Amino acid sequence: MKINILLPYKEKFDENKASSVSITVKNNLMHTKFLKGIKVYGQYVENALFKDNFVGLNYSIFSLKSKNTFLLHRMLMMISKDNSKKQLIEIHNRPYLINQISRHYQFPVSLFFHNDPLTMKGSKSIKDRQNILEKCAAVFCVSEYIKQQFMKGISTEKQKVHVLYNGVNRKISNFPEKKKEILFVGRLVSEKGVDLYVEVVKSIAPNYPDWNFGIIGSLKLGDQNKTNLFGNKVIEKFKSIGSQARYYGFKDYSFVEEKMKTAAIIVIPSIWQEPFGLVAAEAMSNGICIVASEVGGIPEIIRDNGVLIKNINFQKLKKNLIELINDDELRNFYQKRAWEDFKFSAESSSKKLDNFREIILSQNAY
Repeated sequence: MKINILLPYKEKFDENKASSVSITVKNNLMHTKFLKGIKVYGQYVENALFKDNFVGLNYSIFSLKSKNTFLLHRMLMMISKDNSKKQLIEIHNRPYLINQISRHYQFPVSLFFHNDPLTMKGSKSIKDRQNILEKCAAVFCVSEYIKQQFMKGISTEKQKVHVLYNGVNRKISNFPEKKKEILFVGRLVSEKGVDLYVEVVKSIAPNYPDWNFGIIGSLKLGDQNKTNLFGNKVIEKFKSIGSQARYYGFKDYSFVEEKMKTAAIIVIPSIWQEPFGLVAAEAMSNGICIVASEVGGIPEIIRDNGVLIKNINFQKLKKNLIELINDDELRNFYQKRAWEDFKFSAESSSKKLDNFREIILSQNAY
């Protein structure tokens, strides 16, 4: 079996710059039984993950195509030179590309949604999504929330739509020792609620001088230098708190893992409908007390193993953080529950995907 995976052009399948889609694909590759037959297509990067499987392509403005269409056409050209009849095509987060594949190739196509289909070109309308179901062998959604969004107004071919949670790798076997540090991990954009986090930290930090507060992230994942007015204000206000506030900027995955091992609390104050919440799953794998907004797919991860805040605001977040800082027993309870309830392993996710691949190929035999 040959499996051809197409990443969005903006993704960097790089050891140091990978964001959520690339991380999820990487984690699945670590456990799949089909590794030898997989090719991942994306924009060229210097330090590619899975170098033997990655095909990095340089965009040419002379192609007169969009970057994602350019990637797709180059992938299809390479597939056409392969005589293997047992091939799958897997498209991540670019639903509008489906029509271009179906015109020329009969290989089964799977589409993976990492974001809300109702906001994406090629899947906004009911007609768009019915077209996807007609032309795809399967549609994978990163949460039940995303699946429900995709199925709005659709009553047919439900059997093609599946929830496949993003998996993460737990690299530690014992519950780690915790320090008095609270983290925010994510892009420095308003929908992630980073400004709310900074406002609360600025308010409570003087009362807890033995605690540190961190931010790991930048405006654009993988790009330390890109800034805007919002991001600059957030960073400036955060640094004004003093030595307790530690702005780490964008860091690679290994750095994030190390910080998560020792952090006591992580705050995920999103004000938009998070599709899944990869940070929450990673936090669980490291036994962090999680405080998160009750939005999107996050409640599928955080139930009684963390603190969910409905309609999050300054007062609610401040109240919960103060309570967790002051109450060692409560904080430890949520840390242990997160550790013990961890269910989102990359190995499990990869095995499920491999099973789906075998079923798809058997149903589309030539």
